[in-house]
Amino acid sequence: MGDGILGYPFRRFLLGHPPIFREWSGSTALLDWLESSTSHIFKLNVPGFSKDEIKVQVEDGNVLHIKGEGRKEEYEGKEKDTVWHVAERGTTGKSDFSRAIELPENVKIDQIKAHVENGVLTVVVPKDASPKSSKVRNINITSKL
Repeated sequence: MGDGILGYPFRRFLLGHPPIFREWSGSTALLDWLESSTSHIFKLNVPGFSKDEIKVQVEDGNVLHIKGEGRKEEYEGKEKDTVWHVAERGTTGKSDFSRAIELPENVKIDQIKAHVENGVLTVVVPKDASPKSSKVRNINITSKL
């Protein structure tokens, strides 16, 4: 994946917010990202996908990866006396999709919940309200090693 001049890891410093990595496969899995005081909420259009055809995973520590694998309908060999005039749904039906989002640091990875209803996948990522330890560590300076 080409990140260009604003690519990882510099995107966070220059843009001031976590980047969204998109893996586009021509799908209709459009994404909304909402933030409340207690959680981050991701909503994706997944029309026609069942919960068994969708995977929600956290990879590399903080990357939320959402994948959908749709099954294509089989039209051949059902009935010998059937003549198909139009078969658009099978060729343009559910297409696989994959979306990867880098999560902020203040989330509870182990408490992520997801559900699908009426063609919309909702993923709720709770925020961690406890203060994180500072990533700045002071080093003592001596006159001799």
